[in-house]
Amino acid sequence: MTSVLGPGEVDGRDADVTTLLGMRTRAAAVVVAVHLIGVAAAALGALPGIDPPIAPVLALIAHSACVVALVRVHGDPMPLRWTVAIVLTGPLLCALVLWSLPVPRDNPLQTWPIGVCAGVVTFLCVRGRAWWGWAEYAAVVGVTVVWVWQTGQGLATAVPLVTPAVALILMGSFFALAIRKPVADIFRLRAETTLRAAEEAAAAASLHERDVQLTRLDELARPLLTRIASGEPLADDERLACRLLESQLRDSFRARGLSDVSSAVRAARSRGVDVLLLDDRGQQDTETVDDAIVDAVVAALENPAVEAVTVRLLPPDRDSAASILVDGVDGPRRVDLPHAVRGDETPRPST
Repeated sequence: MTSVLGPGEVDGRDADVTTLLGMRTRAAAVVVAVHLIGVAAAALGALPGIDPPIAPVLALIAHSACVVALVRVHGDPMPLRWTVAIVLTGPLLCALVLWSLPVPRDNPLQTWPIGVCAGVVTFLCVRGRAWWGWAEYAAVVGVTVVWVWQTGQGLATAVPLVTPAVALILMGSFFALAIRKPVADIFRLRAETTLRAAEEAAAAASLHERDVQLTRLDELARPLLTRIASGEPLADDERLACRLLESQLRDSFRARGLSDVSSAVRAARSRGVDVLLLDDRGQQDTETVDDAIVDAVVAALENPAVEAVTVRLLPPDRDSAASILVDGVDGPRRVDLPHAVRGDETPRPST
C-alpha cells in the first residue's frame, strides 16, 4: 500500500488518512457509537442458549477496543503493534463465541463475530494494512471451518457464514488502493506549501532587516562619507567621529544585545576609554538583557577612573549572565553578574 506521510513529516499527529476521512470528528464518534450499540444489541439479544454467557460479553468488549483503536490511533500506515493486536483479536473473539454456541444454533445472530470482524478488516485495509487484514480474515475463516467440522455441521455450513463478508473486504481493499495515493499527494503538497510559505516569510524578514540596517547605516555614515569624499582634510573632531562610528557599527554586529548602553559607550570612548563589547549568548537567544546588567555596565562606563572596560554577555549554560572587566587606576577588577539580577541587588566583584 502507498504510505501517507507520517505525523512528524507534515503537520503533527493529524497528518494521516484518518484526518482526511474525518475518522476523529464528532460525526465519526457518533457512527462508532451507533455501530457498537447495534453490535451489542445483536450480541446480547442472542444470549439465550449460549454457554457460558460471558463469552459474547468478553468478545463485545474486545471488538469495541479494536474499533476505537482503528479510529483513534495515529500513524499511517497504522502502527504495527496495534495492527498485530487487532489481527490476533479477530480470530480469538470468533473462537470464544463460536465454541460457546449451541448446535444447532437457536438464533442466526449468534455468529455475529464473523461479520463484525469483516468490518474491522475493511477499515484495517483503509489504514494501510491490507495484507494484515486479509490474514486476519483468513484466520477467522479457519476458525469457522474448524468449528463446523468439530461440531459435525459439515463444511458447507461455513460457506454462507464467511463468504458474504469477502465482498465487503474486497471493496475496502480497492477503496484503499484508490484513495491512499491521492491522500499522499495531498499531504505532500500541503507540506511543500507550508515549507514554501516559511521560506518566503524568512526571505521577507531578511529583506526587511536588510532595509532597516541600510537605512540606519545611511543615517549614521552618509554625512561622514560625504565629508571624506569632498577631499578636504578632516578635523580632529571629525576623525574622532569616524573612529566612534566604526566602533559603533562593530558593536551592532558582535554585541547586539547591548544596544541599550550605546550612548554610555559612545560617551566613554569620547573620553578615551577603551571599550570592548561582546555578546556570546548565541543567535538563538533573543532574550533582552536584564535592567540590572544594563545599569551595571553604564555605571562602569561612567566611572571617570576607568581606562578600559570589557563587557561580555555569557552563554546561557554559564553560572553568570554577564561579566564586566574594568581596568583603571586601581588595577583590573572583574564583576560577574548572575542570571535574573533584581534591581535591589548589587553585583559583587569575583574573588
